[in-house]
Amino acid sequence: MTTEILAAPHLAEEQRLARKQSRSSGSNSIAKGDPAADPTDVKVTDPEKATSKESQYVEEDEEDVSGLTKLYRRFRPLVLALLAAVILGWWVSATVLKATRHRWIVQTFWAWFFIIVIAFRFIPNSVVTRPVEAIWVPCVQTPFLKLPRYIRLAMGWLALLGIIFGSAFGFKLTGNTGYGDRAISVLGLFVFQFCFWATSKHRSHIPWPTVIVGLTLQQAIAMFVLKSGAGFSIFKWIAFLASDFLAQALAGAAFFFDQATVDKHWFFVNTLSSIIFFIAFVQMMYYLGVMQWLIEGFAWFFFKIMDISGAEAVVAAASPFIGQGESACLVKPYVDYMTESELHLTMTSGFSTIAGSVLSAYIGLGVPPENLVTASVMSIPASIAISKMRLPELDEPVTRGRVTVDRGNQNDKDRPANALHAFSKGAVFGLIVAGQILTNVLTVVSLVAMLNGLLTWIGKGFGIHALTLQLILRYVFYPVTFFMGVPRGEILRVSELLATKLVENEFVAYLSLQEITKSDSPLSPRAFTIASYALCGFANLGSLGIQVGVLGALAPSRARIISRIALSAMICGFISTMQAAGIAGMLV
Repeated sequence: MTTEILAAPHLAEEQRLARKQSRSSGSNSIAKGDPAADPTDVKVTDPEKATSKESQYVEEDEEDVSGLTKLYRRFRPLVLALLAAVILGWWVSATVLKATRHRWIVQTFWAWFFIIVIAFRFIPNSVVTRPVEAIWVPCVQTPFLKLPRYIRLAMGWLALLGIIFGSAFGFKLTGNTGYGDRAISVLGLFVFQFCFWATSKHRSHIPWPTVIVGLTLQQAIAMFVLKSGAGFSIFKWIAFLASDFLAQALAGAAFFFDQATVDKHWFFVNTLSSIIFFIAFVQMMYYLGVMQWLIEGFAWFFFKIMDISGAEAVVAAASPFIGQGESACLVKPYVDYMTESELHLTMTSGFSTIAGSVLSAYIGLGVPPENLVTASVMSIPASIAISKMRLPELDEPVTRGRVTVDRGNQNDKDRPANALHAFSKGAVFGLIVAGQILTNVLTVVSLVAMLNGLLTWIGKGFGIHALTLQLILRYVFYPVTFFMGVPRGEILRVSELLATKLVENEFVAYLSLQEITKSDSPLSPRAFTIASYALCGFANLGSLGIQVGVLGALAPSRARIISRIALSAMICGFISTMQAAGIAGMLV
């Protein structure tokens, strides 16, 4: 049974929908905010007045439409047909040409994806959905839903166990790996899940189907990317595309500073410039209606398979490619309406991945690109499953199911006049967000330095001359590292890398990994692979300030809740990367 929620963050959206229903039904009134109201039940007492009102509404709507928009609506079929022909021609040319023939998998996937999207602007969805429904509903859905819930959950757990043990023991051993090491990685996966269940805020409300599907998808993605060339090619291309897109902001940074400054990769210059540019671009996409289409598609897909909201789905899916701050900006109109569980998942997904903008930097440090791409993509379903175990949903998100939104508040006198105006307004808002990020990161990093100074002063009283958070966490993470399947003699070295990542950041940790690799006693292939996966995430104390700053700017009314659950989300994101590393340990 499908549940559809009509989400309209602004009152003007409800009024616009009511006017459209009024015109289509020939009635002069309809109950505002009641999508279920039947227009045929409303009596029209004066048809002439009703007609005049309809004309008035049509004129109001026509005034809001520019001449270019009217021209596009008139020639829309021709424009889309020409666009599809161009995409098809590009695909044929790129597949034939020798210089681009090697990437035919990625080209075919994206070219035909857009062609199909254009085709279904004219072909009814029922052409596909009705034949599928005719087979799926009576043969699969109805018999399955008639089974008791505990039997359905048992079937799900059995399928999950099958894929876990199949991936751990179904592939041949490589390098210095033994089946005992893979068995420890399997055990670690169960230990991590037990800990999330034990520390859940509402254990009785944990959505077990969501958890099962999330963990199953994580295993499936790991096998698809690690054990097939097509999967790795597709996701690597997406990651580099996101990186190249965000790199365009550096042209503006070089204009204000200089290229030498940009090449130094300062956080203040590079990262904040990318965030300002991306927020402005997203605001323009909202004005053009692109983001609404994207959110609606993700809402439907993830609602069907994982029963989460559209806003959660978009943030979780975008985090591995555009980063934790930018991904939250994709759903800016909804952040102020998010539930506590949605905010927790938004932060968890950001902490558990890296951005495409830093992918090339880590590859330059000697980290295999397939490890980075796989770790981030695996964290999409993992972060969802982990967050919903830790903080289950108790409320009803406004973006669950189907999302119907417009370009904003149509009665707002400050609404953008065109796409360029929307881009400009988004840039101003991006500057505000960047300022909050800057201040939060500065204060959090300084706080860590103060704590390390205090610990060092206390430690000298016990004869310990370098007592820091990193040193303490090195031993705290020892059992966590063991359960990831790291060889016994290398556990302490890998756990020290994890401590460095959490207290400082993953870039410093990857630098340390590079130094170990170049030393006289490098890590074994298995330990190196697991470490490269475990470090692939933004879960650190500095990113804690970024998350609080971004979400606090997007949703000032939710600042108290955001600050309260931020540490929990960071820990969940940190463990998510550990879990991905353990799954990688099953396959290497």
